[in-house]
Parts: sequence; structure tokens; C-alpha cells
Amino acid sequence: MKSSSIVPMSAAPLVDLQSCADEPIHIPGFIQPHGFLLFFGSDGMLEGWSANLPGELSSLQAGAHFSALPLPAAAADLVGECVAGLDDGETAPAFAAIELGPIHYDCIVHATRGRVIAEFESRAEAADTVALFAVKAHSSIERVRRQKNVDSLLETAVRQVREFTGFDRVMAYRFREDDSGDVVAEARRDDLVPYVGQRYPAGDIPAQARRMYVLTTLRMIATTGYQPVPLLGAPGALPLDLSYSVLRSVSPIHVEYLQNMGVCASMSVSIVINGRLWGLLACHHMAPKQVPYSIRMAADVLAQVMASTIQSIEAQRDAEQVEQAARVRTSLVESLLIDEEPLDALAHHAEALQAVTGSHAMVCVHNGKVVSFGAIERATAEAVVRSLPTDGSDLLVRDKLGDWPVATRPELGKWVGMLGLPFDPPGGGWCLLLRTEQIEQVAWAGRPEKTVTHGPLGARLTPRGSFDAWHETVLGHAQAWQAPVQSHARLMLSELLRASNARRAQTESTRAQLLAMLGHDLRDPLHSINMAGTLLERGNNQPTLGKRIQSSSSRMQRLISQVLDMSRIDGGLGLGMQFEPIDLAALVEDMVDEMRHAYPTITYDYNAPDATLVRADAGRMSQVLSNLLSNSRHHGQIGHAIRVALKADAGWATLEVANNGTPIADEVEATLFNPFKRGALHNPRNRTGMGLGLYIVATIVREHAGDIAYRHEDGQVVFSVRLPLAAMEGADAT
Repeated sequence: MKSSSIVPMSAAPLVDLQSCADEPIHIPGFIQPHGFLLFFGSDGMLEGWSANLPGELSSLQAGAHFSALPLPAAAADLVGECVAGLDDGETAPAFAAIELGPIHYDCIVHATRGRVIAEFESRAEAADTVALFAVKAHSSIERVRRQKNVDSLLETAVRQVREFTGFDRVMAYRFREDDSGDVVAEARRDDLVPYVGQRYPAGDIPAQARRMYVLTTLRMIATTGYQPVPLLGAPGALPLDLSYSVLRSVSPIHVEYLQNMGVCASMSVSIVINGRLWGLLACHHMAPKQVPYSIRMAADVLAQVMASTIQSIEAQRDAEQVEQAARVRTSLVESLLIDEEPLDALAHHAEALQAVTGSHAMVCVHNGKVVSFGAIERATAEAVVRSLPTDGSDLLVRDKLGDWPVATRPELGKWVGMLGLPFDPPGGGWCLLLRTEQIEQVAWAGRPEKTVTHGPLGARLTPRGSFDAWHETVLGHAQAWQAPVQSHARLMLSELLRASNARRAQTESTRAQLLAMLGHDLRDPLHSINMAGTLLERGNNQPTLGKRIQSSSSRMQRLISQVLDMSRIDGGLGLGMQFEPIDLAALVEDMVDEMRHAYPTITYDYNAPDATLVRADAGRMSQVLSNLLSNSRHHGQIGHAIRVALKADAGWATLEVANNGTPIADEVEATLFNPFKRGALHNPRNRTGMGLGLYIVATIVREHAGDIAYRHEDGQVVFSVRLPLAAMEGADAT
């Protein structure tokens, strides 16, 4: 006879969907009826059992030592090993196949919270049949292990699991960041409605159930129509934690959910990666079905192999993305440190930045100047810029239309996703990566809303009864900026800020240099003018004084003009171009003739071509040519001609100015079009130059939608300027 001190243990209260998130599903107080359970204290003394003990164990007494119980030797050995091996109240499950009377059992013993739990799960299949299934399972594991991408891995897994378990349907879920799940692969009986492609809301798996899926990676329900068997224990005993139990009774909410789907038996196998529920293999059968423990463990091992393989595939993909992003960051920062204009550096890397972030367009702004890349309208780009916060200093993430200021939304069109990098807050510098709206047709597995209805547990919120696909069109959402992309963007932002700060510090340093240089370089011509004026005042007849005054005044004018131009460029004002059609050939010819008269000892080789029409500011283009000719005069080898050439080809006008000379040093070439290079060049024939000429020339050419380049060829230093012909106005460079 059983001890009269044994009573039903406390169980979890009945719950509905309003309280299911708090349901203590790990201590249900019941087990499923296809087996029985004994539990012991850490000293091996029997504390309780399930109410469905077989007749062979009908005379159990609470407080008896496990060794005194009429258990098969294999089962007693497992309990003894578990008691002896308790480590902080826990042990891993151990398994043995036993017989008790005429019935075959799988005996599984484990310990949790200082209690040893022995479960005896009945098994209809003979051991040799189970062994054949185990061989099949091993083959399936090998097939899964060989897959090279996640999609094929999941497709292979559902087919293999269905083959060696015999379920009517096996589905692979993949969970999203919001914990909703998509059925991404399926193997099923031909007459069943397919579920692949459907999405299930996050509420289908409450938080505590999700925790259990991580703790216990395999769950079996032999039949949803079972009657739970209560656990019996001493009065007032703590509820038995069944977190790792194979017989644990499941929530009535979950049972009703499965019944609404027409499912009679189910098995779930968790795919856990880095402690997070990444996915799930869900197995459904339309009739009662019990899979032997060893076959279930094979499915569990397969899921672990899947998790490891998926983690390797994703780690390799992430490593490639990290490497690609690092290359783009390094190249961009190098360009920012070398190129004086941040927008030019960003423009040069626009395509790579869009590729590495998965964006469809890019908008950049600095000192009020806006440039865009990709198929985005100018008005939309300006609206995006107007929406930016004035005090932005951190990554700005917008995934959907609702993330934008209300006033901006009507102007956005399809551009609803944005990742904003404020790379130069003092200068209002932003790099904005944009994604278009992703209109998504979501096939929900039934309407995801919960409704009040009469279920088996009475009038309450109940799991939905229909799992026919319910389609919803999701508008105003872009593809969310994934965590790795945001992580790369933050690294990029950090490096861009450092580069901007370095450039700003350099600018402050050059301002100080500029003042010192102006003080020095203007002192000489002022002194000459002052001395000439004194001599004129005394009435001496000095014919060279007028020329000296004119020369000194010209030097001062040139220096002051360059400083004013740099000030306009540095302030983001531009150079105030006035574009009109001009004949570049005539302009060059006039400038060369002027130089021939001014410097009769220097030979200029130039053959004027036919009229070459461009849209340009004639004064600024004269300034470009004057600077290039001046450079050739100061840096070219004495006694050699300066070559000037102009040609038109494929929609572009190309102007070249060349002089004999040695190649420019690599370290100087890297900053050739930056200001303040006087210390780098050390040319005694140009002591008063401040290194602003080529910087201003490059800016003028850029504002004409052209480009400027240096090369050394056949013993000559060659500067070439390309400008679009008038018929090609606004065309992209090829």
C-alpha cells in the first residue's frame, strides 16, 4: 500500500491568453500519461511519484531508499549514479532501455534543483527497430552537415527528420528580430495544406515558453487528447521542477492551439545559437504518435549539428561583411585625410558605401552643400536633409515612415529607411544612406489578433481557430537596418569623426600659418612700394621705380586674391561662378600670347585647334590656366619649352600644360591639390608662393563638373584638365 501521507502536489493554475505570459509551465504538477515518474531527494530517498504507477510498483512507500525499491537493475543503477554525481543539485540526463512486466520502457534519469527525477516512458517498438531508425538518423545528420547555405540546410533537415520519424508534417521555422517566425521549409503529406511561406506572430510563443525551448531543446506530445496525470508528494512539498522532464504536461493553451490546427501529436526541436532561439523544427501528426526517446535524441543531435553548421555559415558571411566594411572604411578615411573636400571623398566611395550597407541611395551634406547618389530626386534629397536634427552626434536610424518628422513624410516618396552618420557636426556634415519602401505581402497563419470565444476552458481569449493564410499588405516600411550593418556604421562614424577632427585641427593650424605667411610675404612688396614712393617723393629720376611698384602691387594682389578665394571655399560659399558658352581654344590662345609677351625668354608651344565650346566662367578658367602656366614657369627646367595642348574627344575637352622636370615625390603627390605645400616643394624660384594655387585650380575645375590630374610622362610633368563640352553639359565622367 502507498503511504497515506502522499497527496497531490500543487499545480499551476488554469490560465487564459491574458495571463499565459506568466504561466509557470515548468511546474505544472502533472505529466503526460504515456509513462510514469518517480522523484527522490539528494539522499536517494523516495519523495513522490505520478498517480499512474504500474502494478509492479504499487507498494511504494515514501521515504524508502531507491536501492530498496523493486526497480529493474538498470534503472536503479541510473538513479544511484545520479545521486552520487550531483553537482550543485544538477546532473545531465542518463538513459537505459528496460522492461517492467510485459512493457518496454525508456528510463531517463536526471537531477534538477537537488531532486533526482526518474521517468519511465513506454515504448512500443522493439530495440532492434529503434536501432535501425538510429542508423537512418546518423545518415541524415551527415547530409545536413554537408550543406553550404542555410536554405538548403533547412530543406534537407525537414526531409530527413520526416523520413526517420514518420511525422505527417515537418516544418522549419526561422525567427525574426521581433520573435515572429516564418515557415521557411516544409516536408509534408501530399494531402495536407502547405504552411511554407506563412508567418506566425511572436505571441504564439510566450516569453516563458521561449525560455523553455532554449533550456529543453526537444518536446514531445504523444496525443493532444491526453488526460494529465497528477504528481503525488508529501503535504506542503515544493512543486517539482519539470523543466528537463520528457513527460512534463504542457500548457492547456498550447494543447488547444494544436487542436485548432487539427494536430493530434507533435514534436518540437529547438535550434539554439548563442543562447538565442534561432529556429525550430516543428513536427505534426494528425493521429496519436509516440517517437522513441533514442530517435528523439537523434533529432536533437541533428538540431545541434544544424545550429553549429548555421553558426559557421553565418560567421563566415559575417566575417566577409566585416572584412569588406573594414576595407571601405579604411579607404574612405584615407581619402578624407588626403582630399581637402569631404564631399569629394564620399562621392568617390559612394558605390562601395551603398554596397556594404545594402542601401539604394546616398545623400551627403557639408557646410550647406547637398550632393546625392543613386536614383533619388534632388527635391527629395533636400527634404531628407531638412529633416535632420540640428544637434545630431550619434547614428540616426529610421526604418519606417513613422520614424520621420510628420512634416517631412509627404515629401519622402518611397525613401522611408535611413541610416544617418553625422561625420562633422560643427560643419553640419552628414552621410545619409537610404533604403526604399519594401511593400511586403505577409501571409499570416490566420489573423494574428486574439479574439474572445468559447473554448474548451470556457469563455475567454483563446488561440485562433483558423490557420488559413490571412494576407496583410505592409506599407511604409523599409528593410530594417540589421544589427551588423548598424555595428559597421558606428565603427565608420567613429573613424569619420576622428578624420574630421584631424582635418579641423589641421585647418586651424593652417590658418595660423596663413597669418604668419601673409605677415612675411606681404612685408617685402610693401617695403619695395614704400621705398619707391620715398624716392619718387625726393624727385630722383629712377625709370625702374614704376616697374618695381607695379610688380610688388601685382604680387600683393595675387596673394590677397588667393587668400580671399580660399576663404570662400573654406566657408562653403563656393567661388561664385557665372557660366556661359565660351570658346576654350580662343581663351587659351589669348592667355599663351599674354605669357609670351610677359616672359619673352620662355618658349611656349601651342597650336590652337578649332573652336572648342564649353560652358564655363571665362575669368575663372583664365585663372586656372594662369596658375598652371605659372607652375610650369617656376618648376620647369630652364631652357626648355612649356607645352600647351587642347583637344576635344568623346564629349570632353582636355587641356594639358607640360614642362620638363623630374617626377613629383610620392609624398608630395598625395597632397598635391591641398593648400599650404610651400614647405614640401622648397622651390627657390617660387619663394613667395603659399601653395594655394593648385588647390584653388582643383576647386574651380570641380565646380565646372570636370577633373584635374597629374602624371609624369617622357621626362615631363603634365597637368591635365577635363571639362565637358557644351553639348555634354551635366554628363557623368566616363
